[in-house]
Amino acid sequence: MDTDPKRRSRTHLDAWDKDYASRGHLWGGAVVDMPVLPEGSLVLELGSGDGKTLSTLPGDCRAVAIDVSAQALLLACRVRADSAFIQADAACLPLRECCFDAIFAFHVTGHLLADGRRALACEAARVLKPGGRIFFRDFSEQDMRAGQGAEVEPGTFRRGSGILTHYFNEDEVADLFRSHQIELAGIGTHCWKMRIKGKDHLRAEVHAAFFKI
Repeated sequence: MDTDPKRRSRTHLDAWDKDYASRGHLWGGAVVDMPVLPEGSLVLELGSGDGKTLSTLPGDCRAVAIDVSAQALLLACRVRADSAFIQADAACLPLRECCFDAIFAFHVTGHLLADGRRALACEAARVLKPGGRIFFRDFSEQDMRAGQGAEVEPGTFRRGSGILTHYFNEDEVADLFRSHQIELAGIGTHCWKMRIKGKDHLRAEVHAAFFKI
């Protein structure tokens, strides 16, 4: 077993690039229950992927999209070409502090190891304006896929492609972001059923919102 966390993380990040290069648009369906943002907000999306969330932002918002995968960014820029696209690690942002009105972290935090998750939360707080909001979504420990694959850290599993997924509980999410002048605005677990081969399986995400004081 590889015990070097930096090497394990790099292998995982490379896996995303290979996945987007071979499969193209990975994520289907619609992003629902998007928060209402003030007109003209400057928005940062962490882990933009193929642009699924980016496509739902109001046209009057200005957007900056970050992803570690160059292949993902090529797909995302076709969705919303007027955005700024930066290839970077969400845990180490090449951005100045206090410049964004809102940050979306949808299904990105859970694809990092524990040190990376803490770094992402710290970086999000750094670049967010006072009064700005962080919107978080990631899979819950109640999700049907929790526990599948090789466990590399508590609650974090690597599946066949090499991609990591961490499964959260609400207290963990609240504690992760509730620091650096960041306060919890609301949190809950959203569950729904997915029917596979005639059987219902539970999907579950933790949704949370934070604000900077």
